[in-house]
Amino acid sequence: MTAILLDALVPIFAVMALGYFAGWMRDIDNRHVGELNALVMDFALPASLFAATAATPRAMLLAQLPLVTIFAASMLLLYGISFVMQRALFRLSAAEASVQALTVALPNYAAAGLPLITAVFGPAGTLYVALSIATGSVVLSPLTLAVLEATGAERSGTTGVMRAIGRSLCKPVVLGPLAGIALSLLGVSMPDAVGRSFELIGQTAGGVALFLTGLILSAQRMALSGNVWSGVLLKNAVHPVLAVLLLAAMPLDVEARRAAILLCALPSGFFGALFALRYGVDSSLAGSTLIVSSLASAVALPVALILT
Repeated sequence: MTAILLDALVPIFAVMALGYFAGWMRDIDNRHVGELNALVMDFALPASLFAATAATPRAMLLAQLPLVTIFAASMLLLYGISFVMQRALFRLSAAEASVQALTVALPNYAAAGLPLITAVFGPAGTLYVALSIATGSVVLSPLTLAVLEATGAERSGTTGVMRAIGRSLCKPVVLGPLAGIALSLLGVSMPDAVGRSFELIGQTAGGVALFLTGLILSAQRMALSGNVWSGVLLKNAVHPVLAVLLLAAMPLDVEARRAAILLCALPSGFFGALFALRYGVDSSLAGSTLIVSSLASAVALPVALILT
């Protein structure tokens, strides 16, 4: 178990620390990282999600629909709880609330989930990670993008808001997994050269995103607050508990149940910080939550492994 946790968590912290160090040393400008953000959000990550979902056989995809339901329902519940807390309790704007809710509700599936699940279940566990990433990208990403786009279009009335929501659904990070799922359900196989091309650029997504996260955090001052601690509690403790409760009503085999709990016990992901950067929203809260949640996972993940 110790080896599994070290294999999964050490690379995550190492790459984030490398990005932080690069920004702290001013080797890379940590104030103007729009190009790196575009690389991750518009190219590498969509390619990775597309390749993972398109390569999944149709029968396997359909057989895991209950697992997809668990991922979607647990993340939406957590997102809703966090968003309401941000607005009603901490008095944040809709844009800031959506960024923090995304940070809390969307685990670090790509960078932390893949090595952890592969270490526990072997290569076959990759399917669970692909489905979790696709679900988060299809369910939470458009929701957050819609809020961020609509915030900038509020003065345009209902028409402006609807256009903003439409633009959010056309983002590469949303279209990538949707296109992959469509190909899988239709039984369409990509030529090997095409599939390898998407996989090649997609392989950079996790590492560059973690490096970029560290780079962004190096430009911020980490502030521990009640909002940060409440977010960490929701992510690291409440999320896996929600998964356990939802699993009671779902027909899944033992392996899939275990994978669902472990994936929901992962620390916060970096999407919130990246979206904040892209839309000019203060990312210090999301960054602080990301760091503390990742540190807290050193306790949460061993507990999840033992209980499953």
